[in-house]
Amino acid sequence: MSSRRAERLVNLVLCLLSTRQFLTAERIRAAVPGYEPDDGTARADEAFKRMFERDKAELRELGVPLETGRTSIFDAEEGYRIARRDYELPEVSLAPDEAAAVGLAARLWQSAELAEAARGALLKLRAGGVDVDPARALDVEPRVDTADETLHPCLDAVQSGRAVTFRYGKPHGATEDREVEPWGVVSWRGRWYLVGHDRGRDATRCFRLSRVHGAVRPVGPEGAVKVPTGIDLVAHVAATEPPEYGRAAVVRVRRGGGTWLRRIAAEVRPGGPDDEWDVVEIGYDDPEWIADRVARQGTSAVVESPPEVREAVVRRLRAHADGTAGIGSW
Repeated sequence: MSSRRAERLVNLVLCLLSTRQFLTAERIRAAVPGYEPDDGTARADEAFKRMFERDKAELRELGVPLETGRTSIFDAEEGYRIARRDYELPEVSLAPDEAAAVGLAARLWQSAELAEAARGALLKLRAGGVDVDPARALDVEPRVDTADETLHPCLDAVQSGRAVTFRYGKPHGATEDREVEPWGVVSWRGRWYLVGHDRGRDATRCFRLSRVHGAVRPVGPEGAVKVPTGIDLVAHVAATEPPEYGRAAVVRVRRGGGTWLRRIAAEVRPGGPDDEWDVVEIGYDDPEWIADRVARQGTSAVVESPPEVREAVVRRLRAHADGTAGIGSW
């Protein structure tokens, strides 16, 4: 659908929602921008009729309750309107975990083809009074950065029930090929993990997607992978990953900013009464990971220590200023 037609449909819906009377086609033609204007010619009238018929069919196909009728017995022509009682959604109520899941999904849908749908869905929920938390849990800050190359293929494989192969890097730097029956994708402590059955080791394993090198390729037929009943993917990742971070970064955070850094901080120390900064201490095991999160805060966060994190932040900011940083990195 073209943007011009989409805009015309939105204007048509707003027009028909804003009236209690039935509006004739001619009144709609005059009131809704985008229709062929009445210049007295048969060509313009025919063009309007075709457009209006297509728009009515489109609205009905989308489930919009378009009514036809006459406002009074003296009307010679039928008109149109949308009854609010039939159009408006019932009250939407989400439990805290459900609201968090919606917010998590919105952060996941950062790719170009899903970003607009995510923003529209959140806008409708918030307009209906639903409190959607974009990042509820302390350990949740899922972003799709380079994971566009690994995350979406993994999600597709889980949905289709196909095994996948990929090159996986160990913590000490070596890489090896893995063939996995994927059960699900999990966000834990700001990272994405694939959980499933490792065919080479004949055991359940979780894989940090940031350590996947190259493409994730599906193998075998669809529906071949069966997810075990009752498997708790999050609990498996939590049990597999180290319980504590090995290092800590000290970051100055401007008051009123750096919300996510405050959420994951092990300690928050307020500054003096005349100081506009607080000091937070954040555990980490990957300096690039914490530097990426700090850099996203812009001028609201400054790393005090250690030097490896401060230097990683400076590299990101310089790359961004030079225009060499990828769009997905911010």
